Parts: sequence; C-alpha cells; structure tokens
Amino acid sequence: MKKLLLLLIGLVIGIAVTYYYLSTNQNLEEMTKPNGLITPTEIEALDQAYNSRHTIISDSLIKTPDNRSSWYSIDEIESYLTYAKKQANTLGYTLDGLRIYAGAHPDTKEGPGLMTMFFVPTGSKNVSEGSMLTTAQGGGNDIGGADGLNKGGKGDPPSANYPQ
Repeated sequence: MKKLLLLLIGLVIGIAVTYYYLSTNQNLEEMTKPNGLITPTEIEALDQAYNSRHTIISDSLIKTPDNRSSWYSIDEIESYLTYAKKQANTLGYTLDGLRIYAGAHPDTKEGPGLMTMFFVPTGSKNVSEGSMLTTAQGGGNDIGGADGLNKGGKGDPPSANYPQ
C-alpha cells in the first residue's frame, strides 16, 4: 500500500511538472510578434535620416539643441490606455488606437519651447446595435474632446540620438 501511495504521488508530481513545462513552452511559441516591428538597424537608419531635419530646426528656428525623443513609463502608458478606453466610451467611441503627434511647447521667458511627442486616442463612433443602416467605418480617427498624453521625459541630453 505504501509503495502504491508513493507511486501515485510521483505520478501526480510528474504530471504537474510536465503540464507546467508544456504550458510554459506553448505560451512562448504562441507569442506572436506585433505588426510593424523594426530591427535595431532600421531604428538607427530612421534616426540618422532625421538628423538633417533636426539640425535645421535646432540651428535655424530655435537656435538651441532640441529634443529628439520622449520617454513614458509603462505604468503611465497602461494607465493612459485604461483612461482613454473609458473616456472614449463615455464620448460614444470605441478606442482602436493611439496617434503620436510631434509638437512643441510654447516659448517662455526662459527660452524656446522644445519639441515633444504626444498621444491622442483614435477610434470609431459607436452606432446603435439595432440600426438597419450599414456604415463603412474604418477606425483611426482622432476622438474629438478626448484627453491626450504628454509630459514624457526628455532624452539625456535632449538632443541625444538613438541609442541613449
């Protein structure tokens, strides 16, 4: 009886370990890459291609090194996504993405306003479920009246290229 009990315990432990191992490997295999991924080499090429534009802006318009990047924490982005989904719903939209705009802070007495990047929620207007009319709605339109996300951290230094 004692041997049978040990055999059953060993069998249960073996099944549990096998299940954990297979589920972990399956999760890794099922993880798919999102559309639009680019390699570090492509990132560097895009960054370098922007250099001439950055120089024109910095040298001729504001006469100081301008920002090249904005940094946002994962917590800020996740919190903003939750907020944007709720706000979009309140405004009668379904959130389907974010658009990133380049902007600049206003000039102040301390100096010129530097470049910033900010997020704006996009989505499609909700339509009544009982509607007989079909509408061709492609998402991606800015949601008017919705709050955006700005105030990301600057590069170090602000004009630093990729990688920092």
